[in-house]
Amino acid sequence: MHIAPGTRALITGASRGIGRALAEALAARGAVLGLAARSTAELEALAAQLPGEHHVLECDVADAASVQAAVDGFVAAAGGLDLLVANAGITHYEPFRDQSLQDARAMTDVNWNGTLHTVHAGLPHLLAGAHGQIVVVSSGAALRSFPGAAVYGATKAAQRMFAEALRHELSGTGVSVTVVYPGEIATSLHDHEKERMPTWYRGGPDALPASELAEKVLAGIEADARSVHHPPLIRLLGALHNLSPRSSDALLRRLRGASAAPRHD
Repeated sequence: MHIAPGTRALITGASRGIGRALAEALAARGAVLGLAARSTAELEALAAQLPGEHHVLECDVADAASVQAAVDGFVAAAGGLDLLVANAGITHYEPFRDQSLQDARAMTDVNWNGTLHTVHAGLPHLLAGAHGQIVVVSSGAALRSFPGAAVYGATKAAQRMFAEALRHELSGTGVSVTVVYPGEIATSLHDHEKERMPTWYRGGPDALPASELAEKVLAGIEADARSVHHPPLIRLLGALHNLSPRSSDALLRRLRGASAAPRHD
């Protein structure tokens, strides 16, 4: 699909990080945005900074009714829906043996169930117009999960498999799906857990800018790309891991140290 002035796009998790960068990039193209997140104060501040008129949507993606209300409200206000971005996500990095069930379930509720709720609410509107794109922001962790991020990786793999199948299911409807696999991007995603990040992690403020990823995503949408990998090494790692997990482990040990793949089997 072509992103043009008037394109109606709803983004979950729009207040920060990748969601905010996508909102800024889309607004610069003239899109009309539905900015969805739990924190409306941050969304109001963002909307005031963006060119154009946009809609602030209080939305808890873990709550299906909240998502449905936000999507339906945006469609009614904007007159339709062209682009749906399931982006909201959280992390809790630590070994699963030390992780509370509450933290594990929170990631499941937001990352995976949040995607399910978002697409379930938005897809009928897209199908009614026989036009549009769904973007699911997954992670490089969907292609090769890492120690200390077992549940996070599982939620991202669930997004991947769901979106890959959905793209095929929607063939011929006018609606398509693009899956995004970011590597380490400079966001506030891990601000609450900086002291316990694993040694293989190379993110933080010096990681790739979210604005750079956003431009790649917009290009992927317009090309109806099956997937967007950024940086490109993410694609290589996923391909290598599919062919030979042992080889991808060896590569990661060289790149990130022993903590990225402590077992040699």
